[in-house]
Amino acid sequence: MIQRIQTLYLLIAVVISAGLIFVFDLFTDKNQALVFAKDNYLYLGLYLVSALLSLVSIFSFRNRKSQFVLGRLNIILNFILLGVFVYQSLNLSGETNVSEKGIGMILPIFSIVFLALANKAIKKDEDLVKSVDRLR
Repeated sequence: MIQRIQTLYLLIAVVISAGLIFVFDLFTDKNQALVFAKDNYLYLGLYLVSALLSLVSIFSFRNRKSQFVLGRLNIILNFILLGVFVYQSLNLSGETNVSEKGIGMILPIFSIVFLALANKAIKKDEDLVKSVDRLR
């Protein structure tokens, strides 16, 4: 489990989705207050579900097909989270005091990259097992 590269990629995705959301702010509102993911239950819920999916995917290493499907679902969830951020940032731009967007808004992009790398490695393992089965 831990010796496979996709486990490392999934672990990085967990750290991004569950850990870094408390470190980096999402945006600054019109009162110059930093807004974090923990301040909005929708953002917090989506991030934590993404982290939970990655964690479940790490421990389903015996079933590579379900691990691959969980990775794809997690990528879709991160695209939804990214879409929510884009929609929210477009609504913020109409304020009188223009809000600054934080680095927390691009965390789903990093998570998507690592999930795609993990899915690629899972697919590579699955192809390797299939090729060995053909030889028997």
